[in-house]
Order: sequence, then structure tokens, then C-alpha cells
Amino acid sequence: MAPDFSAELSPDSDARSPATIAQSFYTRWARLYDTLARRAPGVGTVREEAADALDLSPGETVVEMGCGTGANLPYLAERVGTDGTVVGVDFSPGVLDVARERVHDYPNVHLVRADATRPPLADPDVILATFVSGMFDDPAAVVSSWADLLGPGGRLCLVDLAETTDSTWRALNPLFRALVRVTAPPGTRTMRGSPTAMLDERLVSAHQMLEKRCRVTHRERHVFGFARVRAGVVE
Repeated sequence: MAPDFSAELSPDSDARSPATIAQSFYTRWARLYDTLARRAPGVGTVREEAADALDLSPGETVVEMGCGTGANLPYLAERVGTDGTVVGVDFSPGVLDVARERVHDYPNVHLVRADATRPPLADPDVILATFVSGMFDDPAAVVSSWADLLGPGGRLCLVDLAETTDSTWRALNPLFRALVRVTAPPGTRTMRGSPTAMLDERLVSAHQMLEKRCRVTHRERHVFGFARVRAGVVE
């Protein structure tokens, strides 16, 4: 499958729209996000496990929705091999610039600027989405649309962060809440309610839909219970 780059995003006409504000925010802080994506405690283990949970085979096509600065892309490219295809989709031009540097030596990796809720792609074998469920107003609908895109037998994996329910580490939840607020786009950061509560609610919605649409093959928590990895096969 070759990605249809003709469907890339066009500039948003409303410079104050939430989407444009978010794109600008992630572009401005792309290097910082890249550092967190690569060096945060335990994140390498989580990315490795997500790639393993997808049970990738040489020659397959895997799409990462919301690929960010491309931290996952080498893990995926190495597993599908030179005969396979990896497509990274993100809406922020700044993070894609960093991703292009990361995958320079991977000719089987393609990057496209597009909306992950309306990806310009067809017939992938696998979809991975890492730390993006909380960005969607209706994550359940988005996950269901990905399952439709994959079709029966396709594999889907979600990796997300939420407050830990592990009694040993609950004392760290206030720190997590502060981190979520600081790293959220301006509109989310200044909202009256808790950005973390919204993140948790959206994570639950997304992962419940995965369980509804898929036969779950992998369910695990990492990083003191803050990171959730869930994968399944679309039925």
C-alpha cells in the first residue's frame, strides 16, 4: 500500500481554532517532546512492548496514528523489514520535521501530515496509536473507525498514559497531574476542569472500544501503572 499524500492537511483558515493552536504548540515544543519521548523513564520498554504486541511480520504495512517525532517508527520499520511499509501520520508539521530526521535511513518509512481521525490511507495490516487517545473529543468513535479501516483480522494497539491505580505509586499522581497540565496545549491547560480527569476518561473510552471491536491479545501496564498497553485483533 502506498500512502496517498494528496490528502495532506491544508492550512487552517482560522488561526485561533483549537486544531491550529495545538499544531502550533506541538511544533514550537517539538524538540522538548522528542526528548521526553525518548528519555522519559521506562518509555523505551513501553515502545518495545507495543511493537512486540502487534506481532509484526516482514512485508506488512503498519500505520502509526499520531506518530509525533517518530520515536516508535524505527521499532516498527525493523520488524516489517525492507519489504514492509511504515506510515507515520501526524497533524503537526514541527514534530514531523523531527521525525524525518529520525527515519532518514529507513526508506520503507513514509510520513504524512494528516488528521488521524480521517487518515488518507487504505488497507493497512496494523495500526498503532501511542499517547493520542486523550487528544480526541470522541476517542471511541476514532478507535472504531480505525477498526473499520483495518477490517477483520487487522491488528490494533493503543498505548496511553493515565493516573495509576497501583496503591504503591498513587502518591505520584499529583506529580503526573502537574505534568499533564504543563505539557497540554494552551486551551486544555487553562480549562476549569482537570485535564488529567479528561485524559483518564478519554483513555477509558478508547480502550473500551478496542475491547468491543477486537479480540484482545495483549493487556499490560508499565511505569508504575501510568502506561497502559492494549492490543487486539479486529473481529
